[in-house]
Amino acid sequence: MKTLEYIINWDPIQKFPLWKGFFIHIYSLMFVISFSLGWYIMKYIYQNDNIHKKYLEPLFICTFFGTLIGARLGQVLFYDFSYFSDHWIEAFLPIRENNQTFLLGFIKGYEFVGYRGLSSHGATIGIILSNLFYCKTILKKKSFIWLCDRLCIPVSLSAVFIRIGNFFNSEIVGKPCSETLPWAVKFMKMDTEYGGIVPRHPAQIYESIGYLSIFLLLWYFYKIKIKNYDGFLSGLFFIFLWSIRFLLEFLKEPQGEEFISFLFMNTGQWLSLPFIIFGLFLINFSRINKYFFSS
Repeated sequence: MKTLEYIINWDPIQKFPLWKGFFIHIYSLMFVISFSLGWYIMKYIYQNDNIHKKYLEPLFICTFFGTLIGARLGQVLFYDFSYFSDHWIEAFLPIRENNQTFLLGFIKGYEFVGYRGLSSHGATIGIILSNLFYCKTILKKKSFIWLCDRLCIPVSLSAVFIRIGNFFNSEIVGKPCSETLPWAVKFMKMDTEYGGIVPRHPAQIYESIGYLSIFLLLWYFYKIKIKNYDGFLSGLFFIFLWSIRFLLEFLKEPQGEEFISFLFMNTGQWLSLPFIIFGLFLINFSRINKYFFSS
């Protein structure tokens, strides 16, 4: 008896033509969507919490640059340091070396590829540091934990779209799985470093679903005013988001150079543990505040 196979041959377009040879990558479009939605969510939150709209634009700027710089540096330091140490210009510019050379081979050729190597751990650190600066220098009347409890809501939604962008790029792919899995995917355009084109777990979609659930949970708790206990929402965010990341790493192919890999855990899992611990600390902090200061 022949076994019934359920396989999705995933061979999507990765960019849209705009005008006269200019394109926008779907991955970049997902960033645009995530930052746009984040703007409107934080606009609603600031209005709801009686924060003047003049503070919104600086928040967007700090978060934008903190995300991109942190994500890129995280990728360079944690995952591909050996490569970027020999191609340092690619760490800062959205280009990649190709086989062409100029001036009798003295100048290397490059092509525009966009910022595809980005680390979510680095992005998180960048967002924390940039918004700590924002709180200390611009939004002085609110605490940093207060801001984290609000900002974690759009960040969790942004993570949904970033993983969808990874899915279109056929990157961060899952490990091989049974051909009978109803949602098994063959990534026709994936990088050869992952091995052969075989049925795999769509790990990016698993993560997107998990992050969407976190966003809905945080939004629900914000609306029922648990936001008043500083640290509770951001604690949930760090615990659940990075726990999902930790668990799904078991179903994903390793990405880039393994910075830390021992005790059956890879770089992504080791880097997730401090964020989970930090989330537990925030939850405990919110319980202490609730006990001593609630009316």
